Order: sequence, then C-alpha cells, then structure tokens
Amino acid sequence: MIKQTLDGGKMNLRLNTLANMVDSGSRVADIGTDHAYLPIELVKNGKIDYAIASDIAKGPLDNAKTDIAEAGLSDQIETRLGSGLETVTHADQIDTVVIAGMGGKLMTDILDTAWSKDYHFDTLVLEPNIGEAGVRNWLMMHNYKIIAEKLIAEAGHTYELIKAKLVKEKHDLTEKEIFFGPFILREKNPVFYQKWQGQLVYNQKLLQNLNKAKKKDVNRINEVKHHIQLIEEEVNDD
Repeated sequence: MIKQTLDGGKMNLRLNTLANMVDSGSRVADIGTDHAYLPIELVKNGKIDYAIASDIAKGPLDNAKTDIAEAGLSDQIETRLGSGLETVTHADQIDTVVIAGMGGKLMTDILDTAWSKDYHFDTLVLEPNIGEAGVRNWLMMHNYKIIAEKLIAEAGHTYELIKAKLVKEKHDLTEKEIFFGPFILREKNPVFYQKWQGQLVYNQKLLQNLNKAKKKDVNRINEVKHHIQLIEEEVNDD
C-alpha cells in the first residue's frame, strides 16, 4: 500500500521515499519543486523547519505558493522563481539540495553551475529520470560519497533515488557501481530485474538497428555492446 500522508493523497511512493532520505533538522532547497509537495510534507511532519521551494516556471511556482499557504506554512517555506540553484544564496545556509524528476545531464549542469560559484552543499538527494550513471560519475568526481540509494517502481515507471554526502576525499566507484548504483547493485530487488531486463531488450533492439544502418557508427555500436554485456552479467547471475 502506498503511503499517502498529505491532504488529498498528494504524496506518492516516489516523494515519500525522497522525504525519507532528507535528514531531520536540515535546511532544504527543493529545485524544480512544482507543487512543493515535498517541502510541505517535510515541514508539516516536523522533520525540517525551513525550506526553499524553487522552480524555473511561474505557473508551477504559483501552484506551490497556493499549496504552501493552504498548509499554513508560508513562514517556513519560501518560494523562489529562477533557474536551478541560482535562486539560493549563501545567506540561506542551505545544507541539503533535492533535485528530482529531471534528466541527469540537466541535473549535473545545475550542480556544476552552483559548484563553480562555490556552492558546495553537504547533502544531495537526487532522482534523475534518465542518465543516472552520469549523475553518479559527477558525484564521484566532486568528492560526494553515495550513502543511500533506492530503486522503486510506480505508475509504470522506475526511479533511482540517490543520497550523497560531501566528503574530504574522492570515493571511487567501479564501472558497474556507476552504471547500476552501488547500493542498488548490492540489493538487487525485484524492480532491478524488471528494469534491467527491459533495458536489455531495448539495447538489443538498438544494436540491431545500429547494425542495419548504411553508415555504421562503430563507437556507438561498441558502447551498446558493452552495455548489453554489463546488463547480461547482472540479470543472468542466478
């Protein structure tokens, strides 16, 4: 049974799993907040007492403002309109950034832009909807240690949720840990097999199509072949 804790059942499994990954007492910036369901949930339950709900689009942010006001939390959750982490200042003393529901490349671009301006946040809670390996590689290269991951399925989609902490030294990951996720790989829950058996079929079809092309992209073919090998080794491990 999916836990639904907000009025009207607005929190789903994905958002609840993200909420569980946020440390108690942290100061949170939720980037791409949409309706601000996550910060509302966190403040309402007393897990945190301050959050920034930020979005690049005025429409979703207006929705967030309405929902925050209806929850009676306008004093504790600030809405900010703008791109990525540009809405956050050092004065906000944010220690935890949540970015969920966008592509991994966009996510790392947002983190890179902030990093270059000396915004090095203690904790990141991330849910890329594509390009997860690129996110894990970015974390490794910027001295973030992945301390928790969850692979869940909801409404016909699978989601990889990643929690990472900034540490003093680089914490190296193997190729497979970057590709699948260190904790996800260790746990190998039923969703793991569901997701990667689907990805295996997708990559096999992709390889067939690449091989049919008149002008073959050898590098891409080799890359897809390698991905197929990695996946086969993990889903056929019985």
